[in-house]
Amino acid sequence: MNVSFIRRLGYYLGGFSVGIILLTFILSGKKTSCNYGPNARVIDKLTKKKIILSPTIRKNFSHLNDSIIKVYVTHGNVNFSKSDTQRDSCRLYHIDTKNKLIALQIENCKKAVLVVGYQVVSK
Repeated sequence: MNVSFIRRLGYYLGGFSVGIILLTFILSGKKTSCNYGPNARVIDKLTKKKIILSPTIRKNFSHLNDSIIKVYVTHGNVNFSKSDTQRDSCRLYHIDTKNKLIALQIENCKKAVLVVGYQVVSK
């Protein structure tokens, strides 16, 4: 191999290493995330907003609260074929938990998330 190629490779790897170390220190305390897929982006947006239970959900499922719903949403998958994402006001998302035992219908409004449907699916 050519000596100049090895020297250039060394410079490249040295600079790359220093850059990675600097990025690690700069981004270490910040809440940064890389949500590339549509499912991850929707879940991220839903979990950052205040969660409100509709009166019928609150009456029929008294054991539910916003922290339980947040866990279901965080560990769930958005079913876009059952969702209505073309609405002008509040988009409706259908979320299934990973084990497919619980299904939620959630309206994503500007300032809050409204849970309008909750269903326990029996296998």
